[in-house]
Amino acid sequence: MLTSALPDHEDLMQRIARDLIDSYDEELELEIEDRNLDGLDPASATTQSSTDKAARQAYFKELFRLQGELVKLQDWVQHSKQKVVILFEGRDAAGKGGVIKRITQRLNPRVARVAALPAPNDRERTQWYFQRYVAHLPAAGEMVLFDRSWYNRAGVERVMGFCTDDEYEEFFRTVPEFEKMLVRSGIKLIKYWFSITDDEQHMRFLGRIHDPLKQWKLSPMDLESRRRWEEYTKAKETMLERTHIPEAPWWVVQAVDKKKARLNCISHLLGQLPYNEVPHPPVELPERVRHADYLRQPVPASMIVPEIY
Repeated sequence: MLTSALPDHEDLMQRIARDLIDSYDEELELEIEDRNLDGLDPASATTQSSTDKAARQAYFKELFRLQGELVKLQDWVQHSKQKVVILFEGRDAAGKGGVIKRITQRLNPRVARVAALPAPNDRERTQWYFQRYVAHLPAAGEMVLFDRSWYNRAGVERVMGFCTDDEYEEFFRTVPEFEKMLVRSGIKLIKYWFSITDDEQHMRFLGRIHDPLKQWKLSPMDLESRRRWEEYTKAKETMLERTHIPEAPWWVVQAVDKKKARLNCISHLLGQLPYNEVPHPPVELPERVRHADYLRQPVPASMIVPEIY
């Protein structure tokens, strides 16, 4: 029995290791600004095949290209006073936060902002259900990315018993009209569901358990959602069936492969909006004004941060 179980264990550990490497890549993406892909080999690269390295480099090249298009999209949204709302839904550890990070990584946070609302407080629980989300909707020239949204009621609230059957049914009666109203008001509404397998979520949760930098991502609610996989599946199926409307359809992102999911989602998002490159006048740096009587005052040594690096 030990011999037959060993390959499964080794395979699992290799998958966790690959997931850790992917998380290191996330940090590289934040640091690399000069697009020099020849220097993309972390210390762990010696354990990777040339095929893996080539795939990672191809991924980075395409990601940078798509992020360049996102900058053009941002300029168009701001210039043409568009209002864009993008919802990201999916199971825990499906990769929603990762793609949101890649979308906003190079953008102006005043134009493209993220709304990740916590659980409602006592006051918010007595409000109209959609009220706290409405406060985060965009004005002209803005994009808002919801890291989870009003669909919490169709998912976690339903599965965990945080809403009544009447509240659940009222949500489904209201949400199509609510979203149609948003669209009629001039908001472009795009909804993504990130889909992963049972096995993949299991592996990602184990990766978080073994990575001290990611353990904070695991909450008691996440662990309970793992136990209730089938209940979440039924809730997801009902949600997609009852809220997939022509004015605001659902788009399902196959997210078992994180990198492919990011590229596919960003590429699809760019295709949902008729943006074009906004011409900008050439930027000229003005000469600095200098005054003969200006004297720079020295900073007291006690205020200087020690240079230990």
